[in-house]
Amino acid sequence: MSTAAARAVRPLHFDLPPLPYAEDALAPVISAETLELHHGKHHKKYIDTMNQLLEKEHVQGTTLEDVVRSSKGKLFNNAAQAWNHDFYWKSLSPKSAAPSGALKQRLERDFGSYEKFVEKFATAAIGQFGSGWAWLIDKNGKLEVVATSNADTPMARGDRCLLTLDVWEHAYYVDYRNQREKYVQGVIEKRLNWEFAERNLNGR
Repeated sequence: MSTAAARAVRPLHFDLPPLPYAEDALAPVISAETLELHHGKHHKKYIDTMNQLLEKEHVQGTTLEDVVRSSKGKLFNNAAQAWNHDFYWKSLSPKSAAPSGALKQRLERDFGSYEKFVEKFATAAIGQFGSGWAWLIDKNGKLEVVATSNADTPMARGDRCLLTLDVWEHAYYVDYRNQREKYVQGVIEKRLNWEFAERNLNGR
């Protein structure tokens, strides 16, 4: 590519993806006020900052996943948070149903039972010190629960993410103040999107 052509290449740019449901659809577990602030302010800020950095930094690839996996420092933090949040919104559903089929069998095989998975997932989310995330992932053919700090994401290391739960304070403070455990319990019991998890498990 010539120097003139290189200058003509436009930097990558990403838009804030819309929520997959109305802002009030997750109430009363997560309020419309929380979604308005969390999606419209926090998530948007990560997108905006990432786009500003992409005007100056060249990365390999064209997708948000490419940016996460090929960046570091401030760009990684904002790109990973942009990806994490989009994945988080899809991990939630106004009408949560218990896992079924192959996913239920995998949960029972790898955790002993669905109830034991719930216990481990809640422990990871509640016990994460400071800001971060709890994840259900498929790692080398085995389902695992992991927690990550700040913007870190298992996706960056090539693990297949099935579900996530945001435990940064801005995810729950409006509704629950410092009672993270109540937020975690409510989401796990009433708002996890198991259909999304199954699609991820099947690679769709």
